[in-house]
Amino acid sequence: MNDLTSPMPLAEVVSEILAPGLALLPMNMDTPRARLMLLTIGRQESRFRWRRQTGNGPARGFWQFEQGGSVKGVMTHPATCGHAHRVCEERGVPWDRPAVWAALEQDDLLACAFARLNLWWAPGALPEIGDYDGAWKLYADVTWRPGKPHRETWNGYYDEARAALGV
Repeated sequence: MNDLTSPMPLAEVVSEILAPGLALLPMNMDTPRARLMLLTIGRQESRFRWRRQTGNGPARGFWQFEQGGSVKGVMTHPATCGHAHRVCEERGVPWDRPAVWAALEQDDLLACAFARLNLWWAPGALPEIGDYDGAWKLYADVTWRPGKPHRETWNGYYDEARAALGV
């Protein structure tokens, strides 16, 4: 199923996607700050409703990765390519950009791992919990760099993610 009739509840995202998706990566990548960023970005990008960009756009998965953008970046960056290759092997996805991009639409755990890796390569530590502006800048200016950013929705999604995680 590519689209849900309503957004997936964040508690469900945490238990069914975040926890098992992050378990595919080294333990030090699963932190409260990482989970907060992933939940907020997923809400911002897809509301955890759409696995394919609305309007026939090129992005796939709840974190809305484009084949020539974040998929390429995660697969080629020295800090992430080895982890990404191993995750693809574990998920049975060929190490091929079009194949990974297509799989992100169907495989939420793969999408979660790639989203975490897309934060991993960024310089510096993840923003402190409660740093709305630092989290926004990491998302909007460094990692995802959305074409049409919507700053006005960010704080609300960040608060929802904090509540779901209890942080």
